[in-house]
Amino acid sequence: MSLRTERMSEALREVIMGIIQKDLKDPAIGITSISHVRVSRDLKHAWVSLSVLGDDEAKEAALEAMRRATGYLRREIGCRMRLRVVPGLVFDIDRATEHSVEIARILHEIETPKEASDEDV
Repeated sequence: MSLRTERMSEALREVIMGIIQKDLKDPAIGITSISHVRVSRDLKHAWVSLSVLGDDEAKEAALEAMRRATGYLRREIGCRMRLRVVPGLVFDIDRATEHSVEIARILHEIETPKEASDEDV
């Protein structure tokens, strides 16, 4: 990733987070944060990874709410960042946190029987 796309990704992440926290009033969004933004080389497309607190239904509801707010978000991004071309936004749920929790649980399960067998000796 070039320096230009990295700067644009970080700037978009900050602006979108500000809009979510202060301007969007949809209760379906819940507790949502932006974990990562990836911008295409031509700056015309941005993939936004959402981290949502809650079960699968809450995550899907937040994802749908963000998709409904895409037009509003693009308009606000254009105004706040003064961009000539506002990138198209594609939202997706970031599952990295879920994966890390699952890995930690599996490692704990593997470690627990070992500790129990040490006590038997």
